[in-house]
Amino acid sequence: MKIYYVTGNMGKLKLAQDFLKGIDVDMLTYDFEEPDVNDIEYIAKWKVKKAYDKIKKPCMALDSGFYIPSYPKEENFPGAFVKRKIIDGIGIDGLLKEMRKVEDRYCYFLECLAYYDGTECKLFWGKSEGILVHERTNINHDKKWSSLWEVFMPMGTHKTLSEMTEKEIETIP
Repeated sequence: MKIYYVTGNMGKLKLAQDFLKGIDVDMLTYDFEEPDVNDIEYIAKWKVKKAYDKIKKPCMALDSGFYIPSYPKEENFPGAFVKRKIIDGIGIDGLLKEMRKVEDRYCYFLECLAYYDGTECKLFWGKSEGILVHERTNINHDKKWSSLWEVFMPMGTHKTLSEMTEKEIETIP
């Protein structure tokens, strides 16, 4: 069985290939503009159906958001707009600067994976809770799919995602 993963992100592809051992997962880069909606379920379903319409083969697409409930200027910032508001916006250093006086540093990733085979769209959800550290780690990781890995420390650990080995990442509760 072959599934096309709608992404241009090699880190996401490697994670999917490791997780879905025994299934041939290939990357399908896309050149369509995503809807301007702060709703990861809507975007994941939209991407996977758009890709299926293009190639007529089973596809999966992941959309994720990053949420900081106590962000000083906007509750649950940035949501689905990670790239626009953080990566291409204020940057990781800008985020840390905005959060420097905030005591409650709880944050989480929320992910919605959509699978579509032309008949049925199935959704799979994931949530990773943690805290936003005060300083970035600047460590590269071959499965890293966001610079947020440098500042996100999963609950129950004492390292950011970038500092963790693959085995440590696999054991995150």
